[in-house]
Amino acid sequence: MLPKFLRDGLIRLTKEDILRFMDENQEDLIRYFHDELEKLDKRMPEEHLFIDIRMAALGEELFRAIFSAIRQFVKNY
Repeated sequence: MLPKFLRDGLIRLTKEDILRFMDENQEDLIRYFHDELEKLDKRMPEEHLFIDIRMAALGEELFRAIFSAIRQFVKNY
């Protein structure tokens, strides 16, 4: 495990590369997340759900919001 000051310094030095990597792979990450939510949707019987919604579509939008928040955090770090 790296000491905090070293880890933080490395993050600051590579921040632009991290953001570029995230941007370049965003659609793949969303696809993986979407696929996992589709599997979840198939595993959960509708009678156990409070609302009949498509988990994958909702999850994809949630992931986009989470991804945006992570990008903002990295950018401002």
